[in-house]
Amino acid sequence: MSQIQSDILHNIEVIQSRIRQACEKSSREASSVKLCLATKTVDPSRIRMAIEAGHTLIGENKVQEFASKADELSDLDYERHFIGHLQSNKVKEVLKYAHVIQTVDSLSLVSELDKRLSDLGKVLDIMIQVNTSFEVSKFGLAPEEVKGFIAEVRNVKALNIIGLMTIGLFADTAEEARPSYKLLKTLGEEINAAYPNDELIREYSMGMSGDLEVAIEEGATMIRVGSAVFGPRIYS
Repeated sequence: MSQIQSDILHNIEVIQSRIRQACEKSSREASSVKLCLATKTVDPSRIRMAIEAGHTLIGENKVQEFASKADELSDLDYERHFIGHLQSNKVKEVLKYAHVIQTVDSLSLVSELDKRLSDLGKVLDIMIQVNTSFEVSKFGLAPEEVKGFIAEVRNVKALNIIGLMTIGLFADTAEEARPSYKLLKTLGEEINAAYPNDELIREYSMGMSGDLEVAIEEGATMIRVGSAVFGPRIYS
């Protein structure tokens, strides 16, 4: 095993240990929280090391990287999530590779997804991105828009809502992100109460390496971690 592979697998184990401890503290099963490896700028050879070791939930932010990496890793069986902002004119490309899109946040995007998926005869799992930190620099629906948005998307046969996604407040301490995670969970519970026969919201994608414990305490079912596993991002 190379040093790079050893480092990556060690880093994953450190994150998973933190997840287990946070789950134990919250009286949750460790299996209730999945680790999504965020691979923005990560070389495909490093991603391969993680996948071949059994860590098969991969999240990508950039459409161009998503496509090129999917091609290079096409011999592997793994789950591909798109976790970056998606423009309508990039939908066709992303649908070639994505198993889940976590960042649906506009009716124009929903319309384009519906059109493309209907042409393909496919149904796609999606999450609704919510801006629960109220930061103007972030994408996502305003919390008060979510219920109306869900009502619209439920009528789109090509899209299957499985959860909500947010990016926590960028802050000096993990504790400062707690309200943004608590709000996402509250929204999900309210939506499920409105549709008791559907259980629309099963996944809460929230929390990163700096605040995963807080996110888990507030109900996260999926943590997105990148540089803490693969090392600092390298930008060209």
